[in-house]
Amino acid sequence: MPGKSGIRDGLIGPARSALQRGAKLVELALFPSFCKLCGTLLERAGERVLCAGCLQKIVPETASSCVCCGRFFDGEGGPHACAACLERKPPFDRHRSCARYRGELKDALLLFKYRRFRSLGKALGRFVVESLAEEIVLWDGVDVVIPVPLHPRRRRERGFDQARVLAREIGRLRKLPVAAGVLRKVRNTAPQTSLEREARRANVRGAYEVARSDRIRGRVVLLVDDVFTTDSTIRECAAVLKRAGAREVRAVTVAQA
Repeated sequence: MPGKSGIRDGLIGPARSALQRGAKLVELALFPSFCKLCGTLLERAGERVLCAGCLQKIVPETASSCVCCGRFFDGEGGPHACAACLERKPPFDRHRSCARYRGELKDALLLFKYRRFRSLGKALGRFVVESLAEEIVLWDGVDVVIPVPLHPRRRRERGFDQARVLAREIGRLRKLPVAAGVLRKVRNTAPQTSLEREARRANVRGAYEVARSDRIRGRVVLLVDDVFTTDSTIRECAAVLKRAGAREVRAVTVAQA
């Protein structure tokens, strides 16, 4: 005969599931919500903002990439260093993106970043960890996770710092410490989206500083940001962190434009 604990566990599981289903039905009756992309009723337990179907359409990029800057290649062939990195190595040691900035992933990031659907940070952070799980060299030896920060004024306008939300979820899943206040943005720069490559680099030059060099000195840092476009932001942050004593600076982004 099964022990009392086995019987109790066998009863608790179904009871908990029934309670969760009941809570979801009450939520649907009082506060019906729909997927912000396809309009489907969010009726499954745990669904928030996006339905499971739309989330399943967000998949990792299969193309190979530069082993240094992580830029995706359009043609055939395996991972190798791109011409730009061979000519001049960037200040960061390694960067990886999960997928291209398009489709459902682009829409999810726009909802997360500009429509204040902060809860999407958990799904996007999990997508990063799962997509890059096989990147052993990227994760091995990381001492601390640091988000690319917003300027305080921009953070107040937006209501939260999207990179900090992503970093915390990545740190939680990978069991890594997150140091959100170590890197600070001290100059409120113009949005990067409207600028060309060289203008982007000039725009962020001198915009960041390290507040606590003792937290990174001699350590391997993992920078976290949402979108990788021309590498200007990660390049500037990495240079600042290296000058403050970081041994290595690696970086991850959710998407690559």
